[in-house]
Amino acid sequence: MADVIDLAEYGAAFRADPHPVYAELRALGPVHRVRLPPPEAYETWLVVGYEEARAALADPRLAKDVTTAMDAIPVEDAIGKHLLITDPPQHTRLRSLVTRAFTARRVEALRPRVQAITDELLDAMLPHGRADLVEEFAFPLPLTVICELLGVPEIDRGAFREMSNEVVAPTSEEAAIEAVDRLGAYLTGLIEDKRSAGPADDLLGALIRTTAEDGDRLSPGELRGMAFLLLIAGHETTVNLIANTVRALLAHPAQLAAVLADPGLLDGAVEETLRYEGPVESATFRYAAEPLEIAGTAIAPGEPVLVGIAAAGRDGGRYPSPDRFDVRRDTRGHLAFGHGIHFCLGAPLARLEARVALRSLLHRAPALALDGPSGEWLPGMLIRGTRTLPVRW
Repeated sequence: MADVIDLAEYGAAFRADPHPVYAELRALGPVHRVRLPPPEAYETWLVVGYEEARAALADPRLAKDVTTAMDAIPVEDAIGKHLLITDPPQHTRLRSLVTRAFTARRVEALRPRVQAITDELLDAMLPHGRADLVEEFAFPLPLTVICELLGVPEIDRGAFREMSNEVVAPTSEEAAIEAVDRLGAYLTGLIEDKRSAGPADDLLGALIRTTAEDGDRLSPGELRGMAFLLLIAGHETTVNLIANTVRALLAHPAQLAAVLADPGLLDGAVEETLRYEGPVESATFRYAAEPLEIAGTAIAPGEPVLVGIAAAGRDGGRYPSPDRFDVRRDTRGHLAFGHGIHFCLGAPLARLEARVALRSLLHRAPALALDGPSGEWLPGMLIRGTRTLPVRW
């Protein structure tokens, strides 16, 4: 058995800035046996090299459904099956039933509404001269978009935010389980309300009505799982993409000046943030469905594998001077949205929201600056971002 590297031994520094640790690990090899820091604190294989991460994300021998990889009893939990915990053919079926809602044409049709929400938030925020950018802008924009898209009542969005925060960055294992249970119960009620109310002009209503050519439909558990995934993934990642891009630009004045002088560089700034400090630090777990090797490291059946997205983005073998933030960099091939059949369904929507938000913010507040240190970084190794980002203009 390989030596186990306890990431908790790096202390708070790892949570604040994991990149030096990932660089240290890459120098030793692309795959390591690690013990995750609390609250997870269990052992897994961690992939930190770019080429190895890209290959692992698309390797069919690494299953997303733990019951595919080991002799485990399938359990219908509080949420239900969704795209991040299924493999073909179930994954193929589920994705085909929802993918039509996220075509480039349908996402582009959302642009006017995304712009309107952005303008409303800036109208409310800018007269004050300073704000927590996460609380006042980066969070409410994607939350409003995805809740409107799915048909979540406005009155429920505050409670939903609390549950969502605990799911993606748990303060404890018990709190995370409780949040998942509460969210599952809430979504069950929401779906039943929509069924009884009749056809609704929103995505959740459309998913309830969706029928494939062969008559296939989403089961109640699959509907709940899909709503869970779209709500959580549909806003948590974009919140931190917006905030992380602003933070990176403000920390690199020459890059900010270049974007202000040439707004055409803004798309490059978003893509560079996705590589340099993207909102997803690690992909969700995969499990070896058979004996396999990653870069010569033997992985036994059933063992968990964590693919380091943030680590791969700073691999100097793929991106020269990887710790330099450069909005003109060729970022093609970055893994921020995954790779292979699990490539993020919502990538076009996330890019649209981030580009609209940042273009409008920088146009209306070109003197934007940090107004003190960022809040603490989120716990865990799933989402990369801070709880607050104080700014002034």
